[in-house]
Amino acid sequence: EDGIPKKKDYRQFIIENPRDDTASIAQVVARRFKELDEKRPYRPNLLVIDGGLPQVNAAAKALRELGITDVALCGLAKRLEEVWLPNNSEPIIFPRHSEALYLLQKLRDEAHRFAINFHRSKRSKVMLESLLDEVPGLGEIRRKSLLTHFGSVTALKAATVDELASVPGIGGKMAQTIM
Repeated sequence: EDGIPKKKDYRQFIIENPRDDTASIAQVVARRFKELDEKRPYRPNLLVIDGGLPQVNAAAKALRELGITDVALCGLAKRLEEVWLPNNSEPIIFPRHSEALYLLQKLRDEAHRFAINFHRSKRSKVMLESLLDEVPGLGEIRRKSLLTHFGSVTALKAATVDELASVPGIGGKMAQTIM
């Protein structure tokens, strides 16, 4: 907003029934814009898609199906840094030192950073949950307590028996079982 990332408006989507990249993009665009219509009086002026013509056309179709015609749309294909517009058979090639290209690259890189952190966090939680599921007598409440207390898989694995026992609801006997 006003050229500054508005991180409180960042969103993460878990793709439901992922088929391919274009279907996933269409799903996320539709879900995001439905959410925007419910929570805000205005939409963004520009939607930048990470990808080429197929991804941009999938996003354009999702916007059309929602009746949205007032949002500019483009895609940035990483390999050659080509900028694609919906239904154009040729990309726009900005000069390598173009401020416009630099802005689009920064947007894409920030989206990648955010997505990668989300996926790492999700993967860590799944790994931890599966490890903790195997501990006899450790229910959902205790698992959540451990996750909240240690915050990461790495920290939990590195914990001593005494540190585990200090977590509310765990105690010495359960800490031994976890180890």
